Amino acid sequence: MKTPRQPRKPFQSAGKRDKKPMRPAGKDDRMKKPFVKKDKFKDTSEDRKKPLRKDKSSVTGEEGRRPVKKTFSRPKPTVGRKKYPTRGGHKFKAGYTDDGIRLNKYVANAGICSRREADQLILAGVIKVNGEVVSELGTKVKPGDKVQYGDQTLSNEKKRYLLLNKQKGYVTTTKDPHAKNTVMELIAGACKERIYPVGRLDRNTTGLLFFTNDGELAKKLMHPSSRIKKLYHVVLDQALKRNDLLKIAGGFTLDEEKVQVDSIAYVETADDRREVGIELHSGQNRVVRRIFESLGYKVTKLDRVMYAGLTKKNLPRGKWRMLSDREVIDLQRLR
Repeated sequence: MKTPRQPRKPFQSAGKRDKKPMRPAGKDDRMKKPFVKKDKFKDTSEDRKKPLRKDKSSVTGEEGRRPVKKTFSRPKPTVGRKKYPTRGGHKFKAGYTDDGIRLNKYVANAGICSRREADQLILAGVIKVNGEVVSELGTKVKPGDKVQYGDQTLSNEKKRYLLLNKQKGYVTTTKDPHAKNTVMELIAGACKERIYPVGRLDRNTTGLLFFTNDGELAKKLMHPSSRIKKLYHVVLDQALKRNDLLKIAGGFTLDEEKVQVDSIAYVETADDRREVGIELHSGQNRVVRRIFESLGYKVTKLDRVMYAGLTKKNLPRGKWRMLSDREVIDLQRLR
C-alpha cells in the first residue's frame, strides 16, 4: 500500500529548475589541454617586421587624408624696446621709442598723478615742455626735454629709497674734491639712478643715513614741521651727572636758538653713566655734540640708531639696503 505523499515545505524546491546537470569530466577535451597565455601583440608576418615609413600623404593632403592646417604668427614689434633678462625668460621693458614717450605717461611716471589725471592737467595748460605750455593730448617727449609742472621740474626716473649704515671716516657729501672718502663710495653701484643723502652725518659719526631721488619726500623729511625723530647712542668721556641730564631733558638755548629734546635716558646695559640715549627731531648742524660740549662733556662716540622709524636691524656697518614698499609708504604718510 502506498504511503500518502508528504506536503511540500515552502520554498523547498526554489531554484532547482535553474540548475543544470554537470558535464562529466571525461567528455570535456578542453580541460586536458595545458593553459598557455596568448600574446595579443605577437605578429609573425614578415611585412610588419620592416621599419615604418613616414606617410607623406598626411602632409601633402592626398585622397583619404586630412591635410595639415598651416598656421602663421605675426611678429611682435620691438622698435624702441630693449630686452632685459629675467628668471622666466625675457621681457620687454617700455622706454622711449623713436618718436618719444607720451606726455601723460611721462607725468604719471614722475609720480604726480595717474595718466587720466595727467590728461586733465595737460588740457588745463599747467604742463610745460622746454618752457612752452602744452595743451594738446598725444604730445610726445624726447630724451633731454625739460618737463615742468608749475615751478617743479619732473623726472621720469624710477624712485629709489636706500638706507645706509655709515661707518666712521666718511664725509656726507655728493662731491668734495678735498675729501678722501665720501658716503657715495659706500653705495657705489647700488642703482643706476642718481640718489642724494637726506640730511648729513659728521665724519666721525656712524649710523643710519637715508638716500633717495624723490625730491618731494626728501624735502618733507628735512622740514622742521615734519618733526622726524632721530635716536642717538652717545658715549661721553665722563659720567653724565643727574642734574645735567634733567637740564637737557627740560630744553635750553644753544647759540640763541631753542633746542627741544624729546627724551634722554641712561643706557641700562652700560656699566657706568657714560652712555646715554637721546631722541630729538632738531635738524641743526652737530646739535648732539654741541649740547654736551656746552655742559663740559666730550663726545667720544656718536651713533644714530634710528631715523624716521627705520632701524639698523640686520644691517651691518658700512652696508646698505633698499627700503621695502611698506617702509616707503610709512615714510610718505609722515606729517
